[in-house]
Amino acid sequence: MRLFVFGIGYSADAFVTRIASRCAWIGATTRSPDKAEALRARGITPFLFDGTAPGEGIADALAQATHVLVSIAPGEAGDPVLARHGADLAAARPAWTGYLSTVGVYGDHGGDWVDEETPCKPVSRRSVQRVAAEEAWLAHGGKPAQDGKPEGVVQVFRLSGIYGPGRNALVNLEKGTARRLVKPGQVFNRIHVADIAGALEAAIDGPAKTRVFNVTDDEPAPPQDVVSHAAGLLGVAPPPEQDFATAELSPMARSFYGENKRVSNARVKSELGYDFLFPTYREALSALHRDGWR
Repeated sequence: MRLFVFGIGYSADAFVTRIASRCAWIGATTRSPDKAEALRARGITPFLFDGTAPGEGIADALAQATHVLVSIAPGEAGDPVLARHGADLAAARPAWTGYLSTVGVYGDHGGDWVDEETPCKPVSRRSVQRVAAEEAWLAHGGKPAQDGKPEGVVQVFRLSGIYGPGRNALVNLEKGTARRLVKPGQVFNRIHVADIAGALEAAIDGPAKTRVFNVTDDEPAPPQDVVSHAAGLLGVAPPPEQDFATAELSPMARSFYGENKRVSNARVKSELGYDFLFPTYREALSALHRDGWR
């Protein structure tokens, strides 16, 4: 396997770490020259790419890639990877392309369950952009084979709230930034970064079919419950509850509470055969508390 990653952030890096032993070569993009050197030290070939212009050497690297992971958000001008390297990808036709998206594309469903067949009705501008990007990537994967070489599949992975080492309620409590905001009936799904990596590997080994998958835990839960559970693990008092309606929040933070849904992960389990390492926040926080949460 020769893996190329557009945007090696928190989730993509976890996937690279998990799958590195299976790869003959790994290349990844970053905006930062300093991070590029850090990637090189890990045996990953770095490429600088900021989305405004094609990255030097990327077209040649894609021509040799068998698998591609895209972890760069779209903007007002659309998806930067398709805009700058869509033609290169179309010419290279890797066997598998994974695109990391968000469950935010579903919008608000009043706490009802949603799955991959539920129509998207995004609320925020960023989610509207995500829907457009998803559609563009799925169309890219739906092209017919050329010159006897298959086009390769494109799979979209809709991720819920991401957490793991360094990014979790235990860290927030330790820093004093944890809050217990209470909005009656509000729930969120979450996903441990290790399960993102695991689901992606399962997809690579699974059926070669252009498809959308929700990558999320089993239990949508009120956010204040997660903070309380983390506080119990640390043996500290949880922060006081705050009424969401009167709490001081940034516009972006408040916008997240405008979307209420329960996201099903049944397709990942049934079609990819993936068993979650951390089916709920309880198992995940307990493991972080045991093994190190920072």
